[in-house]
Amino acid sequence: MNHRAFNFLKFIPLGLLAGLLGAAASSAIAAGWTAGPLAHEFSLTLEAGTREEWLGPLYYREVTGEKTTWAIPPLFSHLVNPGVEAEEYDFLYPLLTFDRYGAEYRWQLFQLLSFSGGQSQEEKRSDKFSVFPFYFQRRSADPAQNYTALLPFWGTVKGHLMRDEIQVRLFPLYSRTVKKDIVTRNYLAPFFHLRQGTQLAGWQFWPLVGHEHRTAFTSTNYLGLEKLTPGHDKWFAAWPFFYNEHTGIGTTNAVHEQAFLPFYSRYRSSLRDSTSYLWPFFTSTEDREKKYHEWGAPWPFIGFARGDGKHMNRVWPFYSHATNATLTSDFILWPLYKYNHAKTAALERERTRFLLFLYSDLVDKNTVTGETMTRTDCWPLFTARKELDGRERFQLLAPFETIVPRNKSIERNWSPVWSLYRHEKNPRTGAESHSLLWNLFRFDVSPTNSHAAFLFGVAKCDSDAASTQWRWFNWSPPTIPPPAPAPAK
Repeated sequence: MNHRAFNFLKFIPLGLLAGLLGAAASSAIAAGWTAGPLAHEFSLTLEAGTREEWLGPLYYREVTGEKTTWAIPPLFSHLVNPGVEAEEYDFLYPLLTFDRYGAEYRWQLFQLLSFSGGQSQEEKRSDKFSVFPFYFQRRSADPAQNYTALLPFWGTVKGHLMRDEIQVRLFPLYSRTVKKDIVTRNYLAPFFHLRQGTQLAGWQFWPLVGHEHRTAFTSTNYLGLEKLTPGHDKWFAAWPFFYNEHTGIGTTNAVHEQAFLPFYSRYRSSLRDSTSYLWPFFTSTEDREKKYHEWGAPWPFIGFARGDGKHMNRVWPFYSHATNATLTSDFILWPLYKYNHAKTAALERERTRFLLFLYSDLVDKNTVTGETMTRTDCWPLFTARKELDGRERFQLLAPFETIVPRNKSIERNWSPVWSLYRHEKNPRTGAESHSLLWNLFRFDVSPTNSHAAFLFGVAKCDSDAASTQWRWFNWSPPTIPPPAPAPAK
């Protein structure tokens, strides 16, 4: 099964409607219409290309270099870029999506039903089909990669749930999982299991008792270098109330953890010690590697830390201030006010938020070049951003864009529907544009000229350094060339 089997989706009535709209829009634009929101064509401000919009937010077509996008928001959109062999379809995003990159493709209905496939780096083709979480199937040119599973009854799945292989027989009666060299057999999961691996053996009868031991050993990796796999020894009884664990055996930082909850727990290693009494009411931690001492009473609501590696005062949810050499984190009446700051050798990031995503202000600075990226979101009123190269964009009404920033599918399918006002500016080319109510009022500016259109194109104004011309009830192309597009990146 492959993506060609689904090409019929291109010819559903939605596709026919799109064709009619596209033909009508092209005819209107070809006639020189600048009558937004009925029909309008303009040069893009932030990159080289053109865009056509028809009937306000109901249809648009955009061409930038080799990439072409057309859409009937929010019902459907199609993007194709032959230069990188990429193609995308969205049907009522996120209801149904199709993505292709080279020979690899994926159809997805929400996160439940999906078809995917393509060619691996070893040039072996495979196709996948799943109806999450019940049916999983893969067919590959390499028979060892094939699998079929009808959960929870029978089958095998490979490369899911952070496991190399999962085998099921009337789950939870029996299941078998493989992760690297470790094989776990579960009987009446999660109550009883047997585990085996290289220098490893373990068992559990959860939650009553369990034990697992691994002896440290060395092996050779794919580069031919020796690597150490640390050993461990773990016991538990009446989980989670009692456990005793030794980890990192064979390394320079062996760890011993022991707990009899809620009365007592301890963590000991050469780099860090931590002790809790009547957990979580009092916890004391000394981190010799990061050079700080921390107290929590009760953790994590009330905490204090002192030392070169960390300074913190926290009384949740009223107030917190925590800082170290590279990070600062503050809040007041969480989640009313939240502030974070991080600084590395190449990047400095600062973010201020009110009520999590209700208002957010983000600043990223390249400390090497001095360039700054900013993004301000106020749900659901607006989103504004300035890129590292100085390009700016503002959008009035942004109910999804503020919660899921930089989601191209949302910007392609949903943003045109509710973006009542758009402003874009490109300082590298001097181009700037304003669009209100889907081009009912539109103003484009370049270093040499400007063009304005109002009220379905009833009034237009073209100007340059030499003259200003007004036209009324004239839908012919502007006599002064439109602003020059931005150069290709």
